[in-house]
Amino acid sequence: MVTIKDISRKCGVSPATVSKALNGYGDISKETVALVKRTAQEMHYLPNAAARMLKTNISHNIGVLFVDETMCGLTHEYFAAILNGTREEAERLGYDITFISQKLGGDDISFLEHCRYRKCDGVVIASVDFESKPVIELVRSEVPVVTIDYSFNNVSCVMSDNVEGAYSLTSYLVECGHKKIAFIHGETTSVTNRRLQGFYRALDENGLIVPEEYVISGKYHDPKVSGEETRRLMTLPEPPTAILYPDDFSYLGGMAELEKMNLSIPEDVSVAAYDGINMSQVLRPKLTTYYQDAAEIGKASARKLVETIENRKSCVAQQIKVSGKLLKGCSVKQIQPR
Repeated sequence: MVTIKDISRKCGVSPATVSKALNGYGDISKETVALVKRTAQEMHYLPNAAARMLKTNISHNIGVLFVDETMCGLTHEYFAAILNGTREEAERLGYDITFISQKLGGDDISFLEHCRYRKCDGVVIASVDFESKPVIELVRSEVPVVTIDYSFNNVSCVMSDNVEGAYSLTSYLVECGHKKIAFIHGETTSVTNRRLQGFYRALDENGLIVPEEYVISGKYHDPKVSGEETRRLMTLPEPPTAILYPDDFSYLGGMAELEKMNLSIPEDVSVAAYDGINMSQVLRPKLTTYYQDAAEIGKASARKLVETIENRKSCVAQQIKVSGKLLKGCSVKQIQPR
């Protein structure tokens, strides 16, 4: 393994000078810094992680807490994009990623204990039951935390603008002449509550009221449930002319059920969904959906966590909103002139 002494011999400078050049001290010339860094790269030098941790008290290891109740793992396109964004930004900032769980070698362990065991400098919480005791224990501990789409007091949070997303989708349906708009939403979470706020705000601004049976609790990332609820809506005495789905993947269940009922999209009923994953743009008809910038959500969470780790005394907790955009497809019918 290449050491600082090896680099110093090749550069003809002292080991102390090499150390200063590699660690950003400003009392040596730019030429020397460039020489040392170039030589270190050519010799494939890697700093000693244990020694660096003793010096800085930072392991440069970030934990990621991701509990996927849909059992899709990293095939869940939205969360996969978030996690990939987190990884890319963490690596750019010089940090590694460790997944945090409640298992270690077959033994049960708390999230906090796992973080301490892995010497994580901080944790990004991407998907979990935020109200569970193990999560609250972690959030209240000494370990810096950044959450995604859930807000705790005095903890930074990165959020997709779910109010604006649902508002934009609903407003677009109204612009297209729809007044009988149904919403199959996900489970009761802070994300769902914000989307409902956006949905009802758009209706209120346009003087519309929809029947209670039009607003149905479904499940995120579950086509089967969305299919069942679609049939229920379309067999009402007055079915909706447009249906909002909890996410693009869940919409597949609604699409299949409408086909079974010999109903055509958008001629018989208009549809729209949420997330803007790649699949939504290759369906026919192309799905109208709200794109969430999942990659930027992940990157922003990593940036904020590293800022919190490296500036504990001065870093202020923030709620960071990441905007998305409406993707107009061909799944919404214009039923009256604009």
